[in-house]
Amino acid sequence: MSLPTSCPPTSRKPCNIAKNRPCIAEHNLILLGQVRSILERNGIAIKNNLGDNRVRINHDIKYPEVRVLGSSGEQLGVMSSQDALKLAIQAGVDLVEISPNANPPVVKVIDYGKFQYQRMKEMVKAKRNSKSSKLKQIRLGLRIGDNDLNIKLKKIREFLEDGDNVKIVIVLRGREMAHKELSFELMDRILEALSDQAITSGKPVMAGRNLSVGVHKK
Repeated sequence: MSLPTSCPPTSRKPCNIAKNRPCIAEHNLILLGQVRSILERNGIAIKNNLGDNRVRINHDIKYPEVRVLGSSGEQLGVMSSQDALKLAIQAGVDLVEISPNANPPVVKVIDYGKFQYQRMKEMVKAKRNSKSSKLKQIRLGLRIGDNDLNIKLKKIREFLEDGDNVKIVIVLRGREMAHKELSFELMDRILEALSDQAITSGKPVMAGRNLSVGVHKK
């Protein structure tokens, strides 16, 4: 079996595998997919420990009818899984299951290594987007000591570094409501301490017994 010695098409610059350049991870992923697909095309089953979440390819796909997509997403029609596999073999690529719960199930004619790489990139992007949408909340009292305040500030910085937005809430209790100006002074101290890393989403707002403001990373 002849293995490629240059970068996959997804890499920006060419390199040589033997020199251990940064794109070696892409090479490994695509090579693993190519090795598996070659074995699958020859009817050699591969044990997979991923359980029901694994992606079925080639001879693992066994349906009376499947909807077939091309590598660019174009519709190739509805046919038996055997006929779909013949199309993939003729094209020198693989048959990959995309939507097993659809009616009929959807498969794609595409190189398995390329499919795995694209899937990994989508998962990383989705994870990054989900993290950026989280809102954390830090609550503290008006009489908080310096040590506890530093702990709260450290936690806020950790949230900001992770890409989270943070809502800072100062809670007034009992007679502290008669000295609301002290809560604004404390909030000013907090925002000043975070000024090198954070930007406020607006001015601090007093609602009932809580003074709050949102901050996000610069």
